[in-house]
Amino acid sequence: MTTKKHLFISANAELLARWTQAFPTAVGITAADLPKHEQVDFVWLRLQNPAEGIAAPQQINAVREHIGGAALIVLSDMPNDDDAMQAFSSAARAYCNSHAAAEVLQQVAVVVEQGGLWIGESLMSRLLVGINQVTPSVTQTEANTKASAPDSTKWQDKLTEREIEVAAAIAAGASNKEVARQLAITERTVKAHVSGLFTKLNVQDRLQLALKIRGMSS
Repeated sequence: MTTKKHLFISANAELLARWTQAFPTAVGITAADLPKHEQVDFVWLRLQNPAEGIAAPQQINAVREHIGGAALIVLSDMPNDDDAMQAFSSAARAYCNSHAAAEVLQQVAVVVEQGGLWIGESLMSRLLVGINQVTPSVTQTEANTKASAPDSTKWQDKLTEREIEVAAAIAAGASNKEVARQLAITERTVKAHVSGLFTKLNVQDRLQLALKIRGMSS
């Protein structure tokens, strides 16, 4: 298996040490050195503080010009939905906290490599609420009714009753913590169900899951 090449753009040596825990062969450079660097598979851009004089969109677009077909992942010390929207509108594939643990960064890379998007819970909830406003919601009762139909060939056929409950809650925009509270289960159990849902329904992220169960994705 070919090792993927990861390039981190940041002048912060302490953060680079954290990032190389996730990807030992990763290289760190400053934005000024990017035009001279060889092509890689993943480019991780740590946004500078806007107080330093360069707004997030300008930083992202400046990097976008030089990375070819590499997947762009945007990192922020203080993640917020507005910067996330700017990142995704500039074709970023993920947006996450610069200080995320090594295992989280590895999960981000896996999701992106599989064709998914890594979107924070806050922004994901906003997107799902928007979807709910223009498409019929899927309640747990409706999901169970469809799943029990003899001729059903819907997504529910592949899931257990509990997984259907979790899927319906996620599609409504609930976070893992909110799903756990609604269903009186632990967050760890919710995470296990979410992982199972992604595998069974062949989706890479919560947005794809929501679109799938609303019939907006095959």
